[in-house]
Amino acid sequence: MKRRVISALLCVVLVGSMLVGCGSKKEESTSDGGDSSASNGGEKIEIVSKGFQHQYWQAVKKGADQKAEELGVTINFVGPNSESDIADQVQMFQSAINQKPAALGLAALDTDALLDAISQAQAAGIPIIGFDSGVPGAPEGAILANASTDNYVAGELAAEEGYKAALGDRIKNADGPVRVGVMAQDATAESIINRGLGFIDKLKELVEADGKTISITGNEKYVGDSAIDDKKSEDGDVIVEVVVPSQVTNELSAVDCQTLLNKKDIICIYGSNQHSGEAMITGNANLDKFGEGDDKVIGIAFDSGENIKKAVKDKVFIGAVTQAPVAMGEALVDLCVKAARGESVSDVDTGCQWYTSDNMDSEEISQNLYD
Repeated sequence: MKRRVISALLCVVLVGSMLVGCGSKKEESTSDGGDSSASNGGEKIEIVSKGFQHQYWQAVKKGADQKAEELGVTINFVGPNSESDIADQVQMFQSAINQKPAALGLAALDTDALLDAISQAQAAGIPIIGFDSGVPGAPEGAILANASTDNYVAGELAAEEGYKAALGDRIKNADGPVRVGVMAQDATAESIINRGLGFIDKLKELVEADGKTISITGNEKYVGDSAIDDKKSEDGDVIVEVVVPSQVTNELSAVDCQTLLNKKDIICIYGSNQHSGEAMITGNANLDKFGEGDDKVIGIAFDSGENIKKAVKDKVFIGAVTQAPVAMGEALVDLCVKAARGESVSDVDTGCQWYTSDNMDSEEISQNLYD
């Protein structure tokens, strides 16, 4: 009888041990698995950028990593080697969807190429947040919000800081009409157009506040969409001339710059993106007209890049506007986490910064300067 009792007790202990062991194995499995992350607050976010190697995207990744650590979530940040590798990005985005993340971040190279995958993500209930240039032309409701630079505001900043630094005094002290050139890569890309119009419209506001008149001539798109009333005219105290090359090549834009630099009334040229800024450097190479002083032309650029940073450091340009890719990465992850948790989200302007030879080496600015 005693043997039977002992045997029974041993069986109970053995079964209990097996149950505890099974419970332990199940717990280990869920703690390491991606599917359990949403329930414990450690969401998994997949981010597909337009590139990966470029310093700009590495700065975006830095911000994303920082915010992910702060919020206690996991991110997987990928992107093609080149911004022309559309097929690679499509494959990366499809792989990201297959991971069943809590949310997706996307900066599309070609929205049309991604439409099927975007529809698949929508059907799976995975929220998508756009960043940088976003996902233009995406189906309505597919992109819940965007983390990106307000390019119009960035153009305004270039005008405001440039006016404060040197342009305002040159205009106020001028004996006759003066010319301000605006170099734009094209008249089709929304970001480029807005950077140009922001500069032009803010310049109008500043010039008129100083009791001067302003007119605009040049490219029809910029002339027509600007806030300047006196269009296609050279009758103002300040004449804004907008030039856009027939094709996007450094050579043609450099010629545009030289044409502007050789005009006797030119006092300033603004290049609204990296292409235009670098063309300004090329165009000025044999003329040496940009720089400081009343006998020099004021150069204002947008973006950074090795050549533009050197031009600012050497005071060939008085300054430039850079986007804030680190802040963009932070805002992107924040939006993704909010969307994953069912919170309402809206577009975030990730900001921009004015940099000069005096502040470009500071920690705040330097982390956002990219080659």
